[in-house]
Amino acid sequence: MGYFQQNEIELYAEQVSKNGNPYCGDSYYYASTNDYFVCVLADGLGSGKYAYESSHEVVEIVEQNHHEDVGILMDLCNNALQKKRGAAVAIIKAYYHSKEFVYSCVGNIRFYMYSPEGKITYPLPVTGFLSGRPQKYQTKRYSYEANSRFLLHSDGLNISGVKAVLQKYPTLHSTMHDIQSLVDGTADDTTYIVGSLL
Repeated sequence: MGYFQQNEIELYAEQVSKNGNPYCGDSYYYASTNDYFVCVLADGLGSGKYAYESSHEVVEIVEQNHHEDVGILMDLCNNALQKKRGAAVAIIKAYYHSKEFVYSCVGNIRFYMYSPEGKITYPLPVTGFLSGRPQKYQTKRYSYEANSRFLLHSDGLNISGVKAVLQKYPTLHSTMHDIQSLVDGTADDTTYIVGSLL
């Protein structure tokens, strides 16, 4: 389990490959600067080496260009996946000073933001995947409150009652353990990231 705390972000990240395969088809990356937090989760189509290559390509693009706007990052990721298997991709970029985040997703990755006031934000993903072909994105900007929690996960995790899970425990660590208990390591490659924007 990975743990990260810097500036105004705290998070835990966990990844499980299908049936313990050496290659996980999911890849993720996150970073924090003085101004923003950025996170990408990519789920390569299928599983195994070629799925890993697609998702890893996306992560490398975001790592090298995370200063760019989310829409530009999605275009760069899409272009990088030409002649590869393709991937579902979700990118979130939260701006600390304005307390806003920008989110875009193509494919079956899920994102939830839960505020201390009890409001849950669930941007609907666009169906499909990135593969170098022309693709429409829905890149939207949302406001968030301090101490809001979020969950970003690939389709290997089946979870219901997300709001209850995110509000149930006083610490992120306990929330993470609760989600871990739901993971079936044989079903699919699975990645989930639980965080708090302070």
